[in-house]
Amino acid sequence: MDSERCGRKKGFGHGRGMMGGMGCCKIESVVSVDERGQLVLPKDVREKAGIKAGDKLAVIMHGPQGGVCCISLIKAEGLAESVRDMLGPMMKEFFG
Repeated sequence: MDSERCGRKKGFGHGRGMMGGMGCCKIESVVSVDERGQLVLPKDVREKAGIKAGDKLAVIMHGPQGGVCCISLIKAEGLAESVRDMLGPMMKEFFG
C-alpha cells in the first residue's frame, strides 16, 4: 500500500482506527508460522503490495518498553526511500 493512499506523505506515520488508531490499515489475512519459523503471504496480499519472489522485506517491530505488539513488513526499497526523504533535508541543513 503506498503512503499517499493512506492520506499522508511518505514515511512511517500512523492514521486512526482499530489497532492503535491506524485508519489506513486493516487486517488483510491471518497467517500461520510453521515449525521452521516461516510464513506464507497469501497471493492476493502479495499482488496488492507488489511483492514478487526475491523482493527484500524489512521486518519492523513496534512496542512499548522493549515489548512487541505489532510486526510490520516494509519493502526494503521503500524503506530506503523513506529514510532518504526523512534524513535528506536534515543532512542538507547540517552540511549545507
